[in-house]
Amino acid sequence: MAKDLTNRHLSKAWRAALSVGKRQKSNNPAARSRDSRGQQQTLTMLLAEPEIKMLMRADKVDVKKLMGDLDLISTQLRKNTRSSTLDSRSNRECNPLGVTEAEYRPGVGIMLLNRDGKIFVARRNDLARDAWQMPQGGIDNGETPYRAALRELREEIGTDKVEVLAESKGWFYYDVPTDMARKAWNGKWRGQRQKWFVMLFEGSDSDIDLASDHPEFDAWQWISPRHLSNLAVSFKRQLYVDLMGEFATIFRD
Repeated sequence: MAKDLTNRHLSKAWRAALSVGKRQKSNNPAARSRDSRGQQQTLTMLLAEPEIKMLMRADKVDVKKLMGDLDLISTQLRKNTRSSTLDSRSNRECNPLGVTEAEYRPGVGIMLLNRDGKIFVARRNDLARDAWQMPQGGIDNGETPYRAALRELREEIGTDKVEVLAESKGWFYYDVPTDMARKAWNGKWRGQRQKWFVMLFEGSDSDIDLASDHPEFDAWQWISPRHLSNLAVSFKRQLYVDLMGEFATIFRD
């Protein structure tokens, strides 16, 4: 039985590899970029399969190191694709709303799930009203989104005992109130553009520690996915609704 399951999943990986290989023959840079993102999403989901995880544990594969290496490769591929298209488009890419990328701070967000399928949220300590959010933060120079996500978890909740379940296909944009943007970033950015990850928390609640050199939260809880957008501040509400749509298959499973 175990052999049949393994063969089925390896066959899935083989079909995905063949499919990607065929698409990579395209001479269209935009198509190659889409294929690269699709390939990364497929690989991330494949690595989350129970039988594949069992094989990796048996072979003592360092999953975090593997994901980090794949993330670096993916980032370099995207850079190569982007540089090859500079002759045909502006250096300043735009989001779907037509606003330039440079106006948005690059960052990451983490939808952290426990084994009951509940989502981790924490309450900000710098806003007068109750403002709950998922972990997030900026990307440092030379840092990949995956590495930034792990760092933000360590800094904000004191642990990175996680396993990646999924990564967003693209970047999510949102504006923040003007006074907040001015206070936080001296008006450099009008909002944030974020790469989001769904991660499974593999630690225990006792591992979570909000204390840090510069704590951002003063309380935390696990909540049902249906309550997520209701707890968010108004300017993040649509973002959270969109994220639930992006990762809908995870919650259906």
